[in-house]
Amino acid sequence: MSAAIQPGELAFFVALIGRGSLSAAARELGITTAAASKRLAQMEARAEVALINRTTRRLSLTPEGEVVLEHARRILREIDDLDQLLAKSKSAPKGLLRVNATLGFGRLHVAPALSRYVRRYPEVDAQLTLSVSPPPLADDQYDVCIHFGEPPDARVIARRLLSNRRLLCAAPDYLVARGAPIAPRDLTRHNCISIRQGDDPYGVWRLIGGEGGKERSETVKVRGNLTTNDGEIAVRWTLDGHGILMRAEWDIERYLRSGQLVQVLPDYQTPDADVYAVYPQQRRMSTRIRTFIDFLADFLVRFRTESASERT
Repeated sequence: MSAAIQPGELAFFVALIGRGSLSAAARELGITTAAASKRLAQMEARAEVALINRTTRRLSLTPEGEVVLEHARRILREIDDLDQLLAKSKSAPKGLLRVNATLGFGRLHVAPALSRYVRRYPEVDAQLTLSVSPPPLADDQYDVCIHFGEPPDARVIARRLLSNRRLLCAAPDYLVARGAPIAPRDLTRHNCISIRQGDDPYGVWRLIGGEGGKERSETVKVRGNLTTNDGEIAVRWTLDGHGILMRAEWDIERYLRSGQLVQVLPDYQTPDADVYAVYPQQRRMSTRIRTFIDFLADFLVRFRTESASERT
C-alpha cells in the first residue's frame, strides 16, 4: 500500500499554502494551474481526507491540512539542514534563496546586491519579493527578510547590517516659498508628505532635541494633501516641491548631496531605522543565508563608504 503523502509533495503543499492560491503556487513551481489542482486532488484522494477548504476568494487549511503543513515544514527544514551539513566543506552555496525587502530599499540596494551575489554563486536560485512591510517569518515564505528596525520576536535571529537614521527634508523651492521650520511645532503649518508603512503610526512624527541628559522628545501630528504607501513615490513628490518628508537617509542621501533636497530641522533627531537581516533560528546553519547576509553587509558598507568619498 502506498503512503498517503509522497515525499515530493511536501514542498508543493508548503508552496501552495505560502502563496495562498493554486495559480500562484503553480507559477512558483513552473507548472500549470490545472496540474497543481490535480496534484492536490491526488494528495487528498490518497489521504482520504480534505486538506484544504476551497472558496472563490482564498484557500484555508482543514485541521488535517494544518497537521500536514506543520510536519512538511519541519521535514523540509531538516532536509535542508542535512544538506547544509553534508555540503559544509564546500565553499559555494546552492539551492533556493527567498529574500524579502521593503519597496524602496529593496529596489535601490537589495536587488543590486542580490544580482552580484548570484553572479558569484551561480548555483543559487534567488527570489526577491518587495513588500510595504516585512511579513511574519512564521509562515515560511521567505528565508531572509531585510527591513528597518530590530524585530521584537525572540524566535528569529536579527543581524544588524548598518546604522541608519530618518531625516526630514524638502526641496529648496518649497522652503523658499513656505519658509523653513525652526522648531518641531512649526511642522503643523506645513504640507507634510506622509507614508503609510507597516505598524508605524500614520501622520505622527517624533523628534528628539537637546543633548545628553537634556534630550527631550516631541511628537507632532502632521498633515498634508499627499499620502502613499511607496517611499519612492513620496521622495519624488518631495523633489517636485510639494512639502516636507521624513525618510530614511539611505533613500535620500544622493539628493541631499546634489542639493535637490535640503535637510529640515537638522538639530533634531528622528527615531533610528537601522537595517537588519532577519531569519528563523532553525535556518541558522544554512550556507545560503549566511553567505548572502555576509555579502549584503559588505555591499552596504562599500556603498556607504563610496558615497561618503563622493561627498568629500
